[in-house]
This record gives sequence, structure tokens and C-alpha cells, in this order.
Amino acid sequence: MTADWPSLGIAALATAGVILRPFRIPEYAFALAGAVLLVAFGLMPWPLALAAVHKGTDVYLFLIGMMLLAGLATREGLFDYLAALAVQDAKGSARRLFATVYGVGIVVTVFLSNDATAVVLTPAVYAAAKHARVNPLPYLFACAFIANAASFVLPISNPANLVIYGAAMPPLGQWLRHLLLPSVAAIAATYLALRWALRRALDAEQPGPADLPHLSHSGRLVAGGIVLTALVLMTASALGADLGGPTLLSGCAVVLGVTLLTRASPVPLLRHVSWGVLPLVAGLFVLVGAVFRTGALGTMTAWLHISAQTAPSQTAAIAGGAIAVVSNLMNNLPAGLIAATAGQATQVPPQVTNALLIGVDLGPNLSVTGSLATILWLVALRREGLHVSAGQFLRLGAIVMPPALLLALGALLLQP
Repeated sequence: MTADWPSLGIAALATAGVILRPFRIPEYAFALAGAVLLVAFGLMPWPLALAAVHKGTDVYLFLIGMMLLAGLATREGLFDYLAALAVQDAKGSARRLFATVYGVGIVVTVFLSNDATAVVLTPAVYAAAKHARVNPLPYLFACAFIANAASFVLPISNPANLVIYGAAMPPLGQWLRHLLLPSVAAIAATYLALRWALRRALDAEQPGPADLPHLSHSGRLVAGGIVLTALVLMTASALGADLGGPTLLSGCAVVLGVTLLTRASPVPLLRHVSWGVLPLVAGLFVLVGAVFRTGALGTMTAWLHISAQTAPSQTAAIAGGAIAVVSNLMNNLPAGLIAATAGQATQVPPQVTNALLIGVDLGPNLSVTGSLATILWLVALRREGLHVSAGQFLRLGAIVMPPALLLALGALLLQP
């Protein structure tokens, strides 16, 4: 097919709207508007648009389940409790507090997704830092960067992982065999670079004591539910099953359990779920499907097909680095959809797909526009009256992201 410039123009404008959010219009409005325009002008036949939306079913179910768990954990005070526990554990040491927050961020990201770290843990860490009378920014930066750095430890750690692999999600054992070492390298490199870059801010602080809030029975039930959900998802991943359905069922089961225990209506919880994320993802699926139909990705697809067969390691390194950069130019969700579409069309080797996944997940640590998790992190900061400029994040990201990406890709390529 020849390039269809109207389709490319609509997709580009819609993607720019998602990233820039002019006039504070919600991100999903631009994605939906772009999808509707493509169908209305006959640039994307509606059966193909519906098929593109249907491709994201597992992602939608996964996001709904995770948002239910995250909202419930917030309402029942679980994350506030964990943040206060981190302040207590610091024992007056800013560096120890930073390490503890980073560690909690790893756990939340790995077992609850990077979006939960950005949306739920961030306000809790801000409240704990404020109570400890320290500058909250170093600890908030820890939330932002670990949300991406730890997002490929497990398939459930990032919704983008479901996008990259789609129906070809590898079993958990195979996933860990290929991606555990790169994940450890990314997490360690990100921590060391962050601590070095923020050393002056941390050395100037001495956290005060923090009172540990009471964790109610319902909060403990949520904690147990999250642990059980993680076990269910790890089992589903090990069996090679889809993750969306188990996530949604687990989230609904925990909500039902807390509702029966507290006799509180779940309706307010449903109102606080970020439902706009679902049409955003659906619209992006349509936009990427339209771009792929134009043939504009033909060159990349052909290069992947030829290079992956002749030089898989070099192709993996180049593709991983390139998609990491592209993720910062257009956000990693549409970048991941493009990479997944091209990769699945050419049936590239697992090593190349894993490199693309690392680039999509870790590359966004360079800029504030890189991932949905970072954008949600910025929104959480604005609610607390804090502002981090794009330049401020970029200066820190330029120190933190490149070594982590190089080490993660290196660890992947060194494996047999």
C-alpha cells in the first residue's frame, strides 16, 4: 500500500493531542476523536476499526482490575500505611528513606503495575515526606523512575507488556529466563544513577519521626487480596493464559470481600476509577492500525524481517535503542503498539521482541512524555501543588535512563 497522508496526519495530530493535552482536554478525547475521524472519512473501514479495538480486550480487563485494586488500596489506607512504615524504617536517614521508598516502588510495580506506582504510591510518598519534614522531590522521583525501571520484571508489571506480546505472551518461566537479569540490571543501574544525581538533596535532609497509622481489617484484607492476585496472575502467566480476565476477577473478588466486611457501597470506588484510560487505549489501537494500513511502516517491517534473520543480536540492540527514543517522542503506548504490530507481522525472534519490550518499558525514563505512568505521576504531583518541568525531568532522565538501557540490553544479549 502507498502512504495515506490524511490517515498519517490524523494519527499524528491525535497522538500529539494525547501527549500535549492542549486546553487541559483529557487524553482520551484526542485518541477517540482521531479514531472517529478515520472511520468517518472512510480512511479506516469500521470492521477493521472494531477489530483493532477488540485486540485490546486483554489490556482493558487488566487495567480495570488493577484500577479497582489500586483505588481500594487507597480508600482503605494501605498505601498510606506503607509510606509511613517507610519513614519509620528510615530512622532519620534520608538515604535509607530513599532506598526504602525505592524498594516499596519495586514491589508495587512488579506485582500491581507501574501505573499503580505512579498514581497511588506517589501521593502516599508525598504525604509521608511532608510529615517527615523533608523535600519530597527526591522520593517522588524515585516513584517515577522505578515505575518504568521495574516494569518488565513480570508480564503483569506494565500493561504495555500485554500490548507487545498480545496473544503470544510467553509462559512465566520463559519470561523470567530471558528478562529477569535485564530487569535486575535496569533496577540496580537506575537506583545508583538516581542516588548519585540526587546526592546533594539527600545529604541536606534528615527525616523526622512519623506516626504509623492504624491499618484497619479491611486494609489488611486488601493487602491479602493484592498478594493473592499476584499469585493468581503469576500462575496464569506460568500456564501461558491471558492475564486480563484473572486480573478483573481478582479485583472484583477483593472489592466484594471488602464490601461485605465494611458494608460500604462500592459505587464511590467505581466513580474514582480512571475510566478514561480505556477509550484512550482503544483509540490508540485504532490509530496504530490505520497507520499500519498506509504502508508507512513497511520499511521498518521489512528491515526487521531481513535483519532479524541475518543478525538477530545486532537487530535487537538497534531496535531496542530506537524504540526507546521513539517512545519519548510519541509516548510508549502507541510506540509499543507500532513495535508489536511490526514485530508480529514479521514473526521476529524472541530476542528481538524482548529488546523491543525493554526499549518500550525503560526508554520512557528519559522524558515526561515517555509513558502513561509518568504522565499520571505528573498529574498526581499537580494535585499536591508541585510542579516538575519537562527540562528538569529531562536533565535527570539523561543521567538515569541511558546506562540502565545499555546494561539491560547488554544483559539480554549476553544470554544464550
